[in-house]
Amino acid sequence: MRIGSPLPHKKARIEIIPLIDIMFFLLASFMMASLTMIRMQSIKMDLPTATAATRDFKPDIINIAVDKLGDVYIEKQRVTLAELHVYLSNKYRLNTNVPVYISGDKDATHGAVIRVLDLVRREGIQKVSFAITPQQTKE
Repeated sequence: MRIGSPLPHKKARIEIIPLIDIMFFLLASFMMASLTMIRMQSIKMDLPTATAATRDFKPDIINIAVDKLGDVYIEKQRVTLAELHVYLSNKYRLNTNVPVYISGDKDATHGAVIRVLDLVRREGIQKVSFAITPQQTKE
């Protein structure tokens, strides 16, 4: 014979909504903590240069150079970023398949080269490569 308890018998169950709240809180906490740990610094590095590269100067190729001060040159003529924008949009209208070579000075900052690359890509030009010069050997 089974005797009933005066207290109602409840089955144990796991509440998932408080667990979701805790997980979102932990996610937000870790994201905020990781944002405070990021330190934006730059380091100088000498990247290796190619030894068997040749430049290809064709008339339909746009050669863009960035010097160590961040100045931009098209075919050895200094231009501003606005002038580069106009030049690239005109060339892209004439030929949607125009290739662009970007060459940077050895001491040029990464940001200056990426700024030019971003401008080229915003114009819709897909054929973008970096021109390299052969390393001079000392004998």
